[in-house]
Amino acid sequence: MRERSCLSIILAAGEGTRMKSDLPKVLHPVAGLPLAAHVLGAARAAGSGALALVVGHGAETVSETLKTHAAGCRTFVQAERLGTAHAVLAARDAIADGFDDILVMFGDTPLIEAEALAEARQGLADGAAVVVMGFRTDKPAGYGRLVEQGGELVAIREDRDCSAAERAITFCNGGLMAIDGARALALLEAVGNDNAKGEYYLTDIVEIARAQGLRVVAAEVAFENVLGINNRAELAEAEAIWQTRRRRRMLLDGVSMTAPETVFFAHDTAIGRDTAIEPHVVFGPGVQIGDRVRVRGFSHIEGATIADGAEVGPFARLRPGADLAEGAKVGNFCEVKAAEIGPGAKVNHLTYIGDATIGARANIGAGTITCNYNGFTKDRTEIGAEAFIGSNSSLVAPVSIGAGAYVASGSVIVADVPDDALAFGRAPQTVKEGRASKLKARYQAEKDRRAAEKAARNQAATG
Repeated sequence: MRERSCLSIILAAGEGTRMKSDLPKVLHPVAGLPLAAHVLGAARAAGSGALALVVGHGAETVSETLKTHAAGCRTFVQAERLGTAHAVLAARDAIADGFDDILVMFGDTPLIEAEALAEARQGLADGAAVVVMGFRTDKPAGYGRLVEQGGELVAIREDRDCSAAERAITFCNGGLMAIDGARALALLEAVGNDNAKGEYYLTDIVEIARAQGLRVVAAEVAFENVLGINNRAELAEAEAIWQTRRRRRMLLDGVSMTAPETVFFAHDTAIGRDTAIEPHVVFGPGVQIGDRVRVRGFSHIEGATIADGAEVGPFARLRPGADLAEGAKVGNFCEVKAAEIGPGAKVNHLTYIGDATIGARANIGAGTITCNYNGFTKDRTEIGAEAFIGSNSSLVAPVSIGAGAYVASGSVIVADVPDDALAFGRAPQTVKEGRASKLKARYQAEKDRRAAEKAARNQAATG
């Protein structure tokens, strides 16, 4: 059987004034990904081979941003906002290319799942001309009701227009639709604007289709699939739902979390089996983690790759470009950025490693800093296999520490250290015997003098 072709039209022209933001509403993020990009991704996953984005407010910004998330997506501008049917017809040229299925979605519904869209498409495959996606709620007030008879949808009735019997209906309109591609243009062009607002409503095609003897059905989905975002509170609600979904997916895929509700993922976080994540861990975009990794509490990881058996944290920060090899360890209060940590290497305590390569089984002592930035440019530090860097050392890039080399604690290293060499980079220690008590006495006298002056000032102020 021939695979059905599909065009997804994503309506993203709304101003989103209730977001109270200079950023167009559909570009606000959930899990680090713009709202509309979630919708585009679901459309692709549901088998949509073509995408059309209808933009209005912030058209150029929206188009440029979303272009990186949906290659080949065509953009259409809705110059005037005259209703949802009018918005869909802005993509007339794409519809006219001819598709079996047309999906109509909104750019502010980031929780739509590919499975729900596939179910709507199946309704078209089964002979319906229009499939309306709806949800059930015990609080239907304010929502349009889906009025069914004999297994078909006969009308979408707005709350204010419902009869007493219709007001009791708990099956409500979710707004998203699937339309038979062969009939889509004719149905959309038949929509009129004889209403109080003078707008062209997409929901009118239900009765138009039925008047033509066509079959219209409703597909039931969970409410969160059609949850639209209109303000920051709803954005936070969507984020919470998305995180709950992803945590469950991770757990079922073999990732352990002792307190899942405290762990936050990005849209593209990838984690292998038998990896354990302790409480209060945040993953930014671009993180890939292998098997049997341990991520300890209060760590923040973004743009990093962590190989099998590595360990991170607690209180670690991995920034973009951090690459931990198998069995590597980055410990507490450490920061790693644009650096490769070799197999079995250890960066255990209070250390900054930036723009560097750390060789296999090297040990980086507490308080070590790679001084990679001179205020203008950044340079690299190369540390060989099995090198030992003593605590509180500063490695001034560009610099190379050879394999098996040993850097004494407290050193400032400004020149390359050969393999198997011992490097001291600190000033000679000076000892003045019997001077400690004199120094303490001097400091105590200064402290007493300041206290006396303060007391005198207070006494003068109080008369």
